[in-house]
Amino acid sequence: MIDNYLLEELVALKKYGTLAATAQHLLVTQPTVTRGMQKLEDELGVQIFDRQPNRITLTKTGELAAKEAQKVIDRNNQLIETVQKYDYNHKNIKVGSVAPGPLILLKKLQSSKLADANLDLDHKLMDTKDVSGKLLNHDHSFILTNQELMTDEIESLYIGTERLSVNLNQFTLLANKKSVSFDDLKGLSFIVLSDIGVWKKVAEGKIPDAKFLYQEQREAFSEITKYSDFPYFTTNISKIDPDDTFSDHDQINVPISDEASKMDFYAAYLKTNKRQVAPVLKTMSASWSKYLS
Repeated sequence: MIDNYLLEELVALKKYGTLAATAQHLLVTQPTVTRGMQKLEDELGVQIFDRQPNRITLTKTGELAAKEAQKVIDRNNQLIETVQKYDYNHKNIKVGSVAPGPLILLKKLQSSKLADANLDLDHKLMDTKDVSGKLLNHDHSFILTNQELMTDEIESLYIGTERLSVNLNQFTLLANKKSVSFDDLKGLSFIVLSDIGVWKKVAEGKIPDAKFLYQEQREAFSEITKYSDFPYFTTNISKIDPDDTFSDHDQINVPISDEASKMDFYAAYLKTNKRQVAPVLKTMSASWSKYLS
């Protein structure tokens, strides 16, 4: 079996072109690279180098060898990464999501009912199209998504429903209504947190002629919404946020009546991980019903 370091030297030589540049890149001496390339050629049993005074180049066979060497290196790296992620996800439960709300509930539970669950919450929200791939690649133990996934390898469990509402200046006519529709909000300008996941498409697609002023920093978002008349969105999950910064605001919270303002969330996971994630999902589902119904 050919040592991996020889394959790395071959790939580096193809990329950098000279023994000196290859040695510099690999942080070794030039004679070390020379001996390595001779050893690799001996092990392959074919000529892969064209040697000239003070110069070594790859033959056509050498070019092929370098291309195949890169494939082997990539497979080895993928093997290491897959095994490490698999091991990590069997000692920890890494959770991804397509929206921030379900992670807010898990964060609340993380310090109480799920304190011993070794939860690792990935707050970088993902696109729904990436959910299956990330599960199959063992990037996450389960992912909270608004789509129910059922395949030969993946299944989903319904967790709960998130409901969107709007916070309005108390002196506006809309603030006196029991509920509003998306159409009622047309033409308004909203302050919105930048990373709201799948809710972004709902807000931008359902409110006619609206403007959305996105804020990346939560602290800035809180300050603007507290001292300005701009409306902003929250959901039934916002009230249990451990980092709540809206409880002292004067705006009136008004539910949105449209069906699109309600979003079902599911926990999608590999069937092989069901036993590991089931206790967390059971607790999460029960808590959603308790806190958010």
